[in-house]
This record gives sequence, structure tokens and C-alpha cells, in this order.
Amino acid sequence: MPQEFVQTHAQEDAAAQAEQDAAAVQSTAAQAETAGDALDSVLDDIESVLETNAEEYVSSFVQKGGE
Repeated sequence: MPQEFVQTHAQEDAAAQAEQDAAAVQSTAAQAETAGDALDSVLDDIESVLETNAEEYVSSFVQKGGE
């Protein structure tokens, strides 16, 4: 009888650990998606600035008269 209790208890611990691991993976995936969305937003802002001011942006790096 005690052996059955030990095995059942061990199985419950394994199941609980598996649930915790699954929750951790989901949390990490959600954080990665949020970070990816934030990065996409920043890149979109940069792209829009370059589309509207590309010539001005590039000309600011061009050397003039031996600078």
C-alpha cells in the first residue's frame, strides 16, 4: 500500500511540474510576441521618417567643401 501512495504522489508532482513548465513557456512566448510588436512599431516609425525625409537625412551625412 505505501508504494502505491508514493507512486501516485510522484505522478502528481510530475504533472504539476509539467503544468508549471507549460505556463512558463506560454508566458515567455507572450513576452516575446510583445517585444516583437514593440520592435515592429519602432521600425515602422523609422521607415516612415525615412520615407518622408530621406533626401534630407542622406544629405546631412554628405561632406561639403572638405568638411
